[in-house]
Amino acid sequence: MEVKVKLFATLRDGRGKIVYIPFFDGITPAYILKHLNIRHEDVAILLVNGRDGEFEQKLLEEDYLSIFPPVGGG
Repeated sequence: MEVKVKLFATLRDGRGKIVYIPFFDGITPAYILKHLNIRHEDVAILLVNGRDGEFEQKLLEEDYLSIFPPVGGG
């Protein structure tokens, strides 16, 4: 089983749009960010199954993450 991770904007650089991380009991978004070499401060929005997520939230099989960086502009 795997966790599907959707990356957006600059977080895709060198990683791609979608990444699959092997699932294990107790896996968290914080672990996935570390595995992908993404700093917490580089994440503005973290969604688990399309809803607000937490860095230390334990994931379930077939969960998916969507990770967005801060957006700038004017």
